[in-house]
Amino acid sequence: MEKKDNTARRGAGRFLIILCLLLLLLVIALAVNLAVGSVRMSPAEILGLLKDGRNASTESLIVFNIRMPRMLLAAILGGALSVSGFLLQSFFRNPIAGPFVLGISSGAKMIVGITMIFLAGRIAMSPWTMILAAFIGSLMITAIVLLFSQKVKNMAMLLVVGIMVGYICSAVTDMAVTFASEQDIVNLKYWSMGTFSGKGWDSVLTAAAVCFPAAIAAWLLSKPMGAYALGEGYAKSMGVAVKPFRTALILLSSLLSACVTALAGPISFVGIAVPHITRRLLRSSRPILVIPTVFLCGAVFCVFCDLIARTVFSPTELNIGTVTSVFGAPVVIWMMISKRRSQEV
Repeated sequence: MEKKDNTARRGAGRFLIILCLLLLLLVIALAVNLAVGSVRMSPAEILGLLKDGRNASTESLIVFNIRMPRMLLAAILGGALSVSGFLLQSFFRNPIAGPFVLGISSGAKMIVGITMIFLAGRIAMSPWTMILAAFIGSLMITAIVLLFSQKVKNMAMLLVVGIMVGYICSAVTDMAVTFASEQDIVNLKYWSMGTFSGKGWDSVLTAAAVCFPAAIAAWLLSKPMGAYALGEGYAKSMGVAVKPFRTALILLSSLLSACVTALAGPISFVGIAVPHITRRLLRSSRPILVIPTVFLCGAVFCVFCDLIARTVFSPTELNIGTVTSVFGAPVVIWMMISKRRSQEV
């Protein structure tokens, strides 16, 4: 009993240390994002602008209207996508599951693309409309993946199914583009490549209104999630209503990934790589510890990736999905190799 208590204390201590380090990294990332760009500013200038508030100067407009909304959106959506990936991995009990790999992001992209092309002139294209369209697409593809998961017990085969479904969704989106106007094609192409650029405070507020409550709701499910990780039978013996719980996981994961896809386009590998990195840092898979940490880790990851995307080849800007793939894909490859080696041993 004493050994178990010591292990719990060490785990809690490690959690607090990592949380503080991630918060420090996030503050540094946000500060660098404010200062670096086509117009560089010193820390003293940034502090002066933050102290004085908005004014009519060019520097103030750059900081408050362009850089600050963009970096905050990157932090919120990066955390949301990471939590979404962790929820899917908990649902399928597999660290390779994620909204991009299972085709869920592609489904959201498909419905949003169809909405942008065919309904843009008939309904108001607000951020909420985009989120609703993406949520419908996410749920539709999730239902298809769940249907196959009942028939296919091999997770590797299920991932193949998810990838194929993603290709089908991309094909449908490409067919829809055939009937689009040139302006719609430009807007859809720009959005579908994934970017935090050009977003204002309305997008930040919308993302915060959706992602923070959904992430808190996911954290409140930590206890049944921990029981579910040990098997459905164990979860039932602990009093978990498995079917409503599984439904809640899917709805929360779909809502989080839909919000990201609607506001920033499809972003790859964050939902797989960041939860794995977080579990390695914590040396624990306890949801009550992982969920807040994975949100912060995802925020740091996406803010730094966005900084690289807009500065490394400045004035040319890379797509955020390109940068996240460069850093996230090697983590996923290493994870799969490590898992295979452990199975062989």
